[in-house]
Amino acid sequence: MTTGPLAGIRILEVGHMLAGPYATMMLADLGAEVTKIEPPGGDISRQVSDAYFASLNRGKRSVRLDLTAEPGRNRLGELVAGAHALLVNLKPSAIHRLGLTYDALRKWNERIVCVALTGFGLAAGDDPAFDYVVQAATGVASLTGDPAGPPTLPGYSSADNSAGLTAALGLLAQIVSGRGGQVEVSLRDVLLSQLNYRASAYLNEGTEPRRLPFGAHSYYVPAQLFPTAEGYLALFVTHDGFWKSFSAEAGIEGFPTMAERAARREEVLAVVTRALATDTAAGWESRLRPLGVPAAAVRTLPEALEATPEMVVRAGDFRLVANPVRVAGYAPDYRRPPHLGEHDDPPGALQRSG
Repeated sequence: MTTGPLAGIRILEVGHMLAGPYATMMLADLGAEVTKIEPPGGDISRQVSDAYFASLNRGKRSVRLDLTAEPGRNRLGELVAGAHALLVNLKPSAIHRLGLTYDALRKWNERIVCVALTGFGLAAGDDPAFDYVVQAATGVASLTGDPAGPPTLPGYSSADNSAGLTAALGLLAQIVSGRGGQVEVSLRDVLLSQLNYRASAYLNEGTEPRRLPFGAHSYYVPAQLFPTAEGYLALFVTHDGFWKSFSAEAGIEGFPTMAERAARREEVLAVVTRALATDTAAGWESRLRPLGVPAAAVRTLPEALEATPEMVVRAGDFRLVANPVRVAGYAPDYRRPPHLGEHDDPPGALQRSG
């Protein structure tokens, strides 16, 4: 296969910053033709830094349209007529005001798939829905961090990234159906969905989730971060076979079943902590990996990137992280991000009034 699996699929994007642009970039990496429709001043993420913009917009086309004016809306309609999907990442009132829904655009193309990626839903209001706000609103922040400390946020935009991937899935699902229509994805709903087993335990068993030290799993023991002689080790023992291999290597006796380890959590954690203090995190990783025990030393991002050079690719002048989807026989063409209005028709023109 020399072309991407999405070759021939034409996608329009109206959005900014992260969630929407990440969704369409993943699709562009897989061969889709993505046209980024930008306002006259461009996606506001261009103001953050060139590297930030590149990390979410490589391989796209850029067309400037003033969607508040008739010429811009007419040009959008012409683009919709030749597209398979439109993904919009704006607040609900803007999506409706600019006519970026299926009901408004079906006159141009009955089979267009319109994806609305919002904070709380297309029918919801315009309450601010930034990543951190949604993490707080859905209970994610309350589940993160040490129980003795304040709620904590992850060190990356988990809500935006997860919502972007979900929106890409919804977009492709509707294209495959062969029908046009409206698809909705909200950051709130995506995070609640990703709390799957936590939510199920509460809804079905009345078990309220709680934070545990070192990010410990709610049932598996030991499954958390542990301090070592140098650095921290993530150890994730999910069944008795893993425990048997680990305990033999660590010189620990007893606790043969998961049920017993869960019932005697504090005792097990104390024994494991003492054992792991006898070697470094890197040492334990090198000892446990050959045994098939899930364990990894906690690395910084620079260390992780250095350890996985195959995941660093070049797109024009930028070094970026590769697409995580690997298709046999296909190597993505990682092209540079577009200049603002680079693909205007005619070049340099802006579809707006006056």
